[in-house]
Amino acid sequence: MALSPICTTFAPMKQVRPKKNLGQHFLVDLDIARRIADTVDACPDIPVLEIGPGMGVLTQFLVTKPREVKAVEIDRESVEYLHATFPRLRENILGEDFLKMDLRQVFGGRPFVLTGNYPYDISSQIFFKMLDSKELIPCCTGMIQREVALRMAAQPGSKTYGVLSVLMQAWYDVEYLFTVEPSVFNPPPKVQSAVIRMTRNGVEDLGCSWPLFRRVVKTTFGQRRKMLRVSMKQLFTNQPPADFFEQPVMTRRPEQLSIAEFVELTNQVSRYE
Repeated sequence: MALSPICTTFAPMKQVRPKKNLGQHFLVDLDIARRIADTVDACPDIPVLEIGPGMGVLTQFLVTKPREVKAVEIDRESVEYLHATFPRLRENILGEDFLKMDLRQVFGGRPFVLTGNYPYDISSQIFFKMLDSKELIPCCTGMIQREVALRMAAQPGSKTYGVLSVLMQAWYDVEYLFTVEPSVFNPPPKVQSAVIRMTRNGVEDLGCSWPLFRRVVKTTFGQRRKMLRVSMKQLFTNQPPADFFEQPVMTRRPEQLSIAEFVELTNQVSRYE
């Protein structure tokens, strides 16, 4: 059952001091907070884990939904504020570092939706951790730096297509939902933000070694302006036969390859490891 709204008037933002070292930018626009909260409805009937609730501007809308909600917050001042503001949620406010959590323990091994107003400086780390637990997270939504959102949703051939694009889209459909201006935050960030939604794409077996796939993608994009025949040489301890680098694909650059082509490339590399 849904919890009734815990507070009808949201408390003044000044009660928790935004901390620069934690990358805190508190959202103050309630309409945008409601819209972000509604993005989790794409995956109904499973619990929600919110990252970095701060003062709970997003939390207050999540708890009205008919599902279990937990929030993980590393800032002790914010945790104390949340305990006081959301007393019925007290046991579900986790004062931990998300990047160090065992996600299998959060909801007893049950799948859940990941959401939040993600700290810009660790958003990529959050999503890479999500990939390590993709079987638990069929849906991820929330707000990140617009530049990162564009990279995640980019398609082959785009200048923004890169490591994050390939690794995320291998397992998730990525939707860029809407742009958020700096003026709706306290303090305003120096960049635009964006709200995204990622939903598992149904792929259960990539068709190649996932660790090797990641290594191929990261290695080739590490020299994204080089042709593959140049960037891929550092993948091998013992170089493969010369004709390996004479294939037509080796004259291309990594941003020109689809995920399926990266899978095929990974399988070729695996023969010479």
